[in-house]
Amino acid sequence: MAEQSQSREERRKQLKANNAKGSKKQKKKSGGIFKKIFLTLIALGIVGMLAGVATVAYMVKDAPKLDPKLLKDPIASKVLDMNGKLIAEVGAENREYVAYKDIPSVVENAFLATEDYRFYQHHGIDPIRLGGAVLANFKNGFGSEGGSTITQQVVKNTFLTREKTLKRKVQEAWLAYQLEQKYTKHQILEMYLNKILMGGNTYGVATAAKVYFGKPLKDVTLPEAALLAGLPQSPNNYNPFVHPDLAEKRRNVVLSLMYQHGYISKAQMEQAQKVPVQSTLAKEDQRKLNEKPYDSFVDAVIDEVKKAGDFDIFSDGLTVYTTLDPNAQLYVDKILNTNEVVKYPDDKFQAGITLLDTKTGEVRAIGGGRNQKVRRGFNYAIDSMRQPGSTIKPILDYGPAIEYLQWGTYHMIVDKPSKYSNGTSYGNWDGRYLGPMTIRTALQMSRNTPAVQTLQQVGTDKAKTFANKLGIPLKEVFESYAIGGLGDGLSTMEMAGAYSAFGNNGFYTPPHTVTKIKLRDGTEINTTPETKVVMKDYTAFMITDMLKSVLEPPGTGTAAKVPGLPIAGKSGTTNYTEADMKKYNITNKKAVPDAWFTGYTTNYTASVWTGYSSRSTPIEPGSDQKIAQLIFKNLMAYVSKDKNTPDFTMPKSVQKVRIEKGTMQLASDYTPDSEVLTEYAVKGYAPKEVSTKFAKPDAPGNAAANFDQAKNEITLSWDYGKSAQFDVSVSINNGAEQKLTTTSDKSLKIANPTPGAKYLFKIIAVNGQQASDPATAAVDIPAPPSGNQGNANGGQGGQGNPNATTPPPANPNTGNPNAGNPNNGNGNGGDGNGTGGGNGGSGTGTTSGTGSTGPTSGTGTPANGTPTNPTGTPSPKTGQ
Repeated sequence: MAEQSQSREERRKQLKANNAKGSKKQKKKSGGIFKKIFLTLIALGIVGMLAGVATVAYMVKDAPKLDPKLLKDPIASKVLDMNGKLIAEVGAENREYVAYKDIPSVVENAFLATEDYRFYQHHGIDPIRLGGAVLANFKNGFGSEGGSTITQQVVKNTFLTREKTLKRKVQEAWLAYQLEQKYTKHQILEMYLNKILMGGNTYGVATAAKVYFGKPLKDVTLPEAALLAGLPQSPNNYNPFVHPDLAEKRRNVVLSLMYQHGYISKAQMEQAQKVPVQSTLAKEDQRKLNEKPYDSFVDAVIDEVKKAGDFDIFSDGLTVYTTLDPNAQLYVDKILNTNEVVKYPDDKFQAGITLLDTKTGEVRAIGGGRNQKVRRGFNYAIDSMRQPGSTIKPILDYGPAIEYLQWGTYHMIVDKPSKYSNGTSYGNWDGRYLGPMTIRTALQMSRNTPAVQTLQQVGTDKAKTFANKLGIPLKEVFESYAIGGLGDGLSTMEMAGAYSAFGNNGFYTPPHTVTKIKLRDGTEINTTPETKVVMKDYTAFMITDMLKSVLEPPGTGTAAKVPGLPIAGKSGTTNYTEADMKKYNITNKKAVPDAWFTGYTTNYTASVWTGYSSRSTPIEPGSDQKIAQLIFKNLMAYVSKDKNTPDFTMPKSVQKVRIEKGTMQLASDYTPDSEVLTEYAVKGYAPKEVSTKFAKPDAPGNAAANFDQAKNEITLSWDYGKSAQFDVSVSINNGAEQKLTTTSDKSLKIANPTPGAKYLFKIIAVNGQQASDPATAAVDIPAPPSGNQGNANGGQGGQGNPNATTPPPANPNTGNPNAGNPNNGNGNGGDGNGTGGGNGGSGTGTTSGTGSTGPTSGTGTPANGTPTNPTGTPSPKTGQ
């Protein structure tokens, strides 16, 4: 066994020796390959380094020179009004310089911990800082630390643009290295702490300490120093006056960084983090007041210059040409900060105003708010995003309907209880429903259900496209947007821009405050935005004409009307939900959080928002909800008083149409004026059907009149194809026309007509106030039989009465037997008895003769004639 064991052990050793020998051969073989690869990599590295050096050299050859003057003294920019006159200098006005020796260590430590904790270890560029910033961003959230050193930030803010390119970063690193060679660390830190933007127009830590805390820099506490150090990352977002909650969160991040890097203890950090930010801020009466009425406008200018290019208006020494009308701006300031023009309910009531040129989009004045306590405070005209209420209806509802569906202003829609497409109910602001109406009336009276129905017919995609063209940045549109329930809200600047396109025949120029920027070297940059056609001219005109109705009764914007000035505009209010009312303890259902008015003339467009900084404070019902309209009215009257304001002109693509009320049909020639609406249609899309409601009726036919002798009555009849009312009149023997009756029958009977008369009848069909041509029918009524033949002959006349002076009168109907001639006492007299009978015959004799009567019947002859065929026997009568 031992031998076997040894043999096994020996064999194992032998195998191990053989393996080791083989390994040496393999290593020797592979070592040659590695050597070649290593030498190749070294060669490539040398080539790469040479190429890199060449590239860096090429990139830095155009880098600007270090100008010591620029490092310490930024150049203010000049802001000019529309007339080229200086209104502000931006940059130097609000900067207090502080030397390094006067910078408290707590302030220095706060900035070093936040911006560059290895500032005193690197030489301008810090790879460790860069890597640490990446890790910090993952650990503490994005923005906890920046990758650039303080030295690099000084270089970037002073000499370079902010473009994110490799060339700029290389130049930044090169200049940072140079800066470190020429200046001490304390000098560089001094440059940085005096240059940085601390919010609004505040530059440098010394200025910021006075603005935010009302104290000199040397007196700031740890939590105050941390707040200052947190501002440069986003000065406006962390402005403690406007966003104290965000400022406090940022301050606490800075405190944690100070503890992390060993500048303070954990106890100091925790104690400082408990201090409320608002308790450290300067009291309102200590804050610098807004001494200039142009601050709100300059605020917009600063934002616009930043967007125009890689400019720093606070230090680049720019000359900025703006669109400001100083007179209009002064009046806006007067409106907002006094009660001389408009009476406000209290000092906390706020308003935002944008006034611009309708044709050019140039902003003439901006009202950023009332009773601003800090310079360039929150701007309610450009920063505030509030729901626009019904002012959105021309943009999302009726504008797209005319643009894409070619609706006329007469288009009918029914104001009725309705639902969104998802089944949710909604209603009108007053809880009433008024039935069918034109879209003009619906917009004039701000009815909600017609607006939503209109959007539903247009479609949300087309509505969004239309709004986007007008500068309203909606990513999506829901049906609730039709009545102003936007999620993010809009500013007065955006609303004024959108409305100006309606007043400018469909041309839209984005609202702008800057037209040109001149650099220090004399280079001029035109910043005027491009004008675009965003809608058809027929859409612009018809929406404008509809909006003019809003300022007329029963419109919702009558308080904004300026007599004699052609204005188009729209009011708007928002509302509280039931949940809001419960949350904010609001009991009056008519209270609103926002009240708007946006409108325009051919010269100016203005948008006005009113309300409180928080939606939790309502505008109570009544006159306060009309303040936006009163601001608009007074501002528009002021800027228009010395300027001719022509009315809006109807384009050739539009035609005027006469529409019958309650229809979408053309009025007929017979429609009463009181029933006619003068409206507008897109040419080629006007109604073709004419209303027959008030058309002239057809005349009755086959009119006939017949006399029935047996019944002694006239029967009048006529034909008519449909039911109607008929006026019947008659003229007898061509006399005056007399109305007999109004009937719906087609026949009429007239009893006991006058014998021997001629009857002319007239029949007229009546439809409302319209009457047909007359139909006529005539009939002659026969006379009674003739009376020439008496029934008997007259008898012999008696003896005349010589004393008689006149004979008794003859009776033509019965005959007068005494009608003898008194001069003929012996004449024969008699009278026939019959119609038209003659008088008795004449007698002869003395004047005192006595005559006798003839028979009561017989055929007489004309007076004084002799009776013919006397048959009766005369009765003697003695004359007296």
